[in-house]
Amino acid sequence: MISKIQNALLFQHQALSLRANRQQVLAGNIANADTPHYQARDFDFSAALQNAVSGRSAGSLQLAMTSPRHTPGAAGSLPVTLMYRQPTQASADGNTVDMDVERAQFAENAFFYEAGLTFLSGRIRTLQTAIQGQ
Repeated sequence: MISKIQNALLFQHQALSLRANRQQVLAGNIANADTPHYQARDFDFSAALQNAVSGRSAGSLQLAMTSPRHTPGAAGSLPVTLMYRQPTQASADGNTVDMDVERAQFAENAFFYEAGLTFLSGRIRTLQTAIQGQ
């Protein structure tokens, strides 16, 4: 029964984990807006989510199992391939962070993260109601 509940919530868990990871990347870009030669980074959320759902992940390492009772796992949580963002306007110090783009991406990602939490909360309430038989 627990595995069925876990499977029902797996997609949202993966999506929220990727959203949180992307929020950290975007926050790092904003924090380094004045750092000379800093290259803004980001990743393709939809491709990363598709890989996570299908069980593929970029650069995941299989952990060594020294006992048959060990569960297989992967090192790290949802690793993604970070790419450099193409600058829209050249900067004199070589920094590629465009604060307007970063703020917009940060706000959009925060909105989708909040929407995911709202959906997940509703899903948990629905499962809880089904379990209690109300």
